[in-house]
Amino acid sequence: MEIFGKKVLVLGGWGLVGSAVCRELMKHNPAKIFVSSLRKSEAEEAVKQLQEEFPNVPPTTFEAKWGNIFARTEWKDMDWHDVLANQTWRHQVIDDIYNELTEDILQNSALYSLLTECSPDVVIDCVNTATAIAYQDIYKGVNTVREEIANGTLKPDVVEKLISSIYIPQLIRHIQILYKGLIDANVKMYVKIGTSGTGGMGLNIPYTHSEERPSRVLLAKSAVAGAQTLLLYLMARTPNSPLIKEIKPAAAIAWKKIAFGDVIRKGRPIKIVDMPLENAKLAQGKFKFNDTEGIIETEEVFKSVFIDTGENGIFSRGEFEAISALGQMEIVTPEEIAIYTVHEILGGNTGKDVIQGLDAFTLGPTYRGGFLQSYAVEKLKYLENENNTESIAFELLGPPRLSKLLYEANILKHISGSLKDILNYSSEELSQKALEIIKKNYKLRSQMLSIGLVILLPDGKTYLRGKEVKIPVQGNLSEIELTDENIEKWCKEGWVDLRSVNFELWKNRIREIINQIESQTKDDTSSRYNYTLQYWDNFESISEGKIVGWIFENEDKGWRFKR
Repeated sequence: MEIFGKKVLVLGGWGLVGSAVCRELMKHNPAKIFVSSLRKSEAEEAVKQLQEEFPNVPPTTFEAKWGNIFARTEWKDMDWHDVLANQTWRHQVIDDIYNELTEDILQNSALYSLLTECSPDVVIDCVNTATAIAYQDIYKGVNTVREEIANGTLKPDVVEKLISSIYIPQLIRHIQILYKGLIDANVKMYVKIGTSGTGGMGLNIPYTHSEERPSRVLLAKSAVAGAQTLLLYLMARTPNSPLIKEIKPAAAIAWKKIAFGDVIRKGRPIKIVDMPLENAKLAQGKFKFNDTEGIIETEEVFKSVFIDTGENGIFSRGEFEAISALGQMEIVTPEEIAIYTVHEILGGNTGKDVIQGLDAFTLGPTYRGGFLQSYAVEKLKYLENENNTESIAFELLGPPRLSKLLYEANILKHISGSLKDILNYSSEELSQKALEIIKKNYKLRSQMLSIGLVILLPDGKTYLRGKEVKIPVQGNLSEIELTDENIEKWCKEGWVDLRSVNFELWKNRIREIINQIESQTKDDTSSRYNYTLQYWDNFESISEGKIVGWIFENEDKGWRFKR
């Protein structure tokens, strides 16, 4: 797509790669670049630098945005440890991660607000998401919980902090919010600058957090990075989604600057400490981590020559020389990443888009699979007839909506074996006939109840249920109010609904199927249409699976366009 005259949001725009991307974008005259970073000072510094570097464009070409995109808007400028230290906020964090994605969660998300406020044409995400999510060391959290259990001192806040640090639920919620934000902001393309987590090295990486090799913490980041890539792969296979791409550098990214100054660790200068030889300790007994006896603290700051590698921090000459040596991480420059990124946006094929690679190398549906599908269906039908039974739904695949729709279609099949004949009944007649079938057909009724479906009777006020129910989802609740609003929601999600209003919906579906087929040119024998009059057996029969497949494609928009 064109960059000229377009708005671009660069997440992580102050960082090493983000700043290089902004400079590369300026070669193509975008209308505006939103430079987003974690801290206000970083975003404003990045904008100021760009304005100085490109004095011939309006200063408003660059706009600073800031805040933690993984938090609620009200917390976006706060230290995350302070958020989790507050019990009320901590409970809200857990709700935001684990509850269903509601409008409240969406509207209060800093990421969603940023996307909808900026409404960019392109989003380039240079944030190290894997590190941001996995920086809360879950292994340390688990050890703390186990220790307190052993001591009998386990406190709720310790457990809650552990729950809020679990990686995958955080990543899933991030992707859900990202997807909704991209759609609602009408973003045309999203490009992720990802990570391998090991600088391109394998499980033999020799320098990882001073733990076992390879480090669990490091591999956790790699695992989150890999999970994110697969979720982006799925997003890219979603119809009407923005174009999704990911460039995944697999080397040390360097560098931003080489200088002499304070050595910064975790955002603060390292203070010089000392222990004279006369204060040496005996290497016996127990080693105490908080033992400061004999240590001399000073106000002097550790200063040295360093190379700044952006998000990965600063390295000494020795460290940089070792990790960038041939056969180690080696290096890729941020400018190269920026060139690849912009070239992909412009429609070029760099061969470095991992989403395209997954599309190319994953094994999709095959000709043989399609050829044999009809055989499998016919064999199933044969065995149904031979055993005098119906194979409708078991609720093993999920979601319950699939089982609900299949059983409702089967009830229609019991009323009339012909799709077009269903239209001869009023919705009230269909509702009453369905009730008679449920009353008399013990096998059908008991199967529905046994797999966890609830049957709402025609009056809309009474229902049948088994020992287990799939909808509503119980969660941590023992009871839920039977409000009209909840019943409507549950009927859509998984209750078999015998009310006349639902059968009117089924009649509308059947009309639409018939109209869809009849609107096709009858003499057109080309490959244009997927479904024909023959596919629907001239509307003389009812096939539950075919109808539900049609509903999933046409109502739920759940169809694939990549194979």
